[in-house]
Amino acid sequence: MKYFRKLENKHIYLSPMNPEDSELYTRWMNDLSMTINLGQAVGNFSLGKEREFVEAMAKEGHNYAIVLKESDELIGNCSLMGINHISRTAEVGLFIGDEAHKGKGYGVEALEVILAYGFKVLNLNNIMLRVFAYNERAIKAYEKVGFRPFGRRAQSIYVNGRYHDEVYMEILAGDFESPLLNDVLP
Repeated sequence: MKYFRKLENKHIYLSPMNPEDSELYTRWMNDLSMTINLGQAVGNFSLGKEREFVEAMAKEGHNYAIVLKESDELIGNCSLMGINHISRTAEVGLFIGDEAHKGKGYGVEALEVILAYGFKVLNLNNIMLRVFAYNERAIKAYEKVGFRPFGRRAQSIYVNGRYHDEVYMEILAGDFESPLLNDVLP
């Protein structure tokens, strides 16, 4: 089996990352329409470089493959990073790799389940994310889950002859209500 169901939602599940997926990640990371939203458009991602990166991510931390339940197809990645267990804070990052899978709610589902895990299992209180202001589709998805803006880094990225802001968003444990994981938690 290539994927393992760590965390599940309606249409997707999160699995530990599989280094065998390096070629697919390399394709995604060289797709300008995707990497522009990640701030990675200027990168050149070779298969060897991406394989090393995916192997490192698979070995440590809370880095997950987003997989469709129906077909066991890898569609993206979701991570909790910079976890501080004393302050109970972390940052979440997410992407859906192929355009065909965007706009179907899979990113929202992945966020819902990783937030449930972060708040209910890892005992976090504040989870934040960063998104470029021009990525309006992502901002709407984050707001749907319950994230709210708390700041901006003005003119933090220069693309196509214009500066754009980076938006900082957060969600608190007390503001997140979800039945996810309740069936497996005491």
